[in-house]
Amino acid sequence: LEGSMSRRGNCHDNAVAESFFQLLKRERIKKKIYGTREEARSDIFDYIEMFYNSKRRHGSSDQMSPTEYENQYYQRLGSV
Repeated sequence: LEGSMSRRGNCHDNAVAESFFQLLKRERIKKKIYGTREEARSDIFDYIEMFYNSKRRHGSSDQMSPTEYENQYYQRLGSV
């Protein structure tokens, strides 16, 4: 058995994951040729942890990076 990530006929169920993997392929994987599987793992880890998660600006958060959004959240929480 193989689990499905979305309901049949609903392309929006998996949109976030599809968007992430499309960016990963376009910005990192298709630009390089990896000599080993470990080299690929290391490079993808670097992309996710060092670039994508902390620096990439997102439209859903007024173009703030996740780090900026988190800092703003805690500032607002502290002022309540």
